[in-house]
Amino acid sequence: QVHLVESGGGLVQSGGSLRLSCAASSRIFGVYNMGWYRQAPGKQRELVAGIPVGGDTNYADSVKGRLTISGDNAKNTVYLQMNNHKPEDTAVYYCCFWRRSGDYWGQGTQVTVCS
Repeated sequence: QVHLVESGGGLVQSGGSLRLSCAASSRIFGVYNMGWYRQAPGKQRELVAGIPVGGDTNYADSVKGRLTISGDNAKNTVYLQMNNHKPEDTAVYYCCFWRRSGDYWGQGTQVTVCS
């Protein structure tokens, strides 16, 4: 069964940077919306950055100007460059490919920001 694999999480100081990567375990055929979600302790999972099929990238207001998403449907990869981290960015980050017929998720990677 195909799944997504994230990497690049870890411990970072406030103001620092991290780059998250996500790749499919095997080929996913078709075109999918791609994005990154995060879930902080005690909070609901939220979409922080997305690349819709045929549309422009979009970001949650809380991360605009600090996070940049990029991806390639043909290569089944998506990345998240995170700059100027804030303590409230601490969460488990998940990548996701989705479309009407179904979706794929990664297992999550922990990002912890220390002040």
